[in-house]
Amino acid sequence: MAPVTVVVQSRGKPIKKLPKEVQLSPDASTQELYNRLAEASGYSVHRLRITKATDRTVVPNSKDSTIEGNGVSEKTVLHVKDLGPQISWRTVFIIEYLGPLLIPALVLFPLRPYVYFNFDKIPEPSDIQLLVCALLSIHFIKREYETIFVHRFSNATMPARNIVKNSGHYWLLAGINIAYWVFRPDSAAATGRVPPPILYTGLALFVFGELANYNTHLVLRDLRRPGTTERGIPSGFGFSAVTCPNYFFEIVAWVGVYLVSGMSWSVLLFIVAGGGQMILWAQKKERRYRKEFGDKYKRKRFVMIPGLF
Repeated sequence: MAPVTVVVQSRGKPIKKLPKEVQLSPDASTQELYNRLAEASGYSVHRLRITKATDRTVVPNSKDSTIEGNGVSEKTVLHVKDLGPQISWRTVFIIEYLGPLLIPALVLFPLRPYVYFNFDKIPEPSDIQLLVCALLSIHFIKREYETIFVHRFSNATMPARNIVKNSGHYWLLAGINIAYWVFRPDSAAATGRVPPPILYTGLALFVFGELANYNTHLVLRDLRRPGTTERGIPSGFGFSAVTCPNYFFEIVAWVGVYLVSGMSWSVLLFIVAGGGQMILWAQKKERRYRKEFGDKYKRKRFVMIPGLF
């Protein structure tokens, strides 16, 4: 095949070393295009986004996608945007979960006299408070483990400036909010006002939710081959009922924490805030499955909670 020459232009902030033209074979991968422009500009390949000037469609960074297959031909004008400093999604999740992993133990032990300085007497943490702290630790240790060893990410990076916004939800609502109110000397968890039936129901829901959620993540992991963005149609426990059973089981586990905590409103607030966001994600995923797989995909009526959403 005769090579084609494409015109390259910066979009937005100028990229100083960006070449004005690049010559490639029509059957070359779009990944090669990204690599050539990254090498020439001195930027990370993940920092660049390439779109066609005619319709602004994104040219993907993929070894399985070709120049010709994306409608790029002789003298096609491509716009290259600098997305700014990037951070890997794996690092983002590690940082997100680190806050709520450490904050509860810090509030319950070394920082306890300073956080609750306005109380005349600060008793030792109750057994229920210790249990809630253990459940929070187990949950976020599991999250960190899955981030490092289980999850495969479709996007390698995100803008580094978003890390504060992304971490705020977990550090504030799951970390500071829950720790402060549940570990207070006058909370229901401190005074032991958690009836055994509620306590043991909460523990059962937590264990079931965590194990089922982990199983779902393994299923989703196995749908994507390492190093690719390919996806298959998920199936298995929970997937026949809702689009995203991992979100449902996540809610189940947190309802368990809510019951064990003596039904603290702070845990409920985190459930409502997180659940609302997960519903939006689940709806988006259902639409994507329908568009991507067509008639091969069995459409779901409920995206996250059977019988409700």
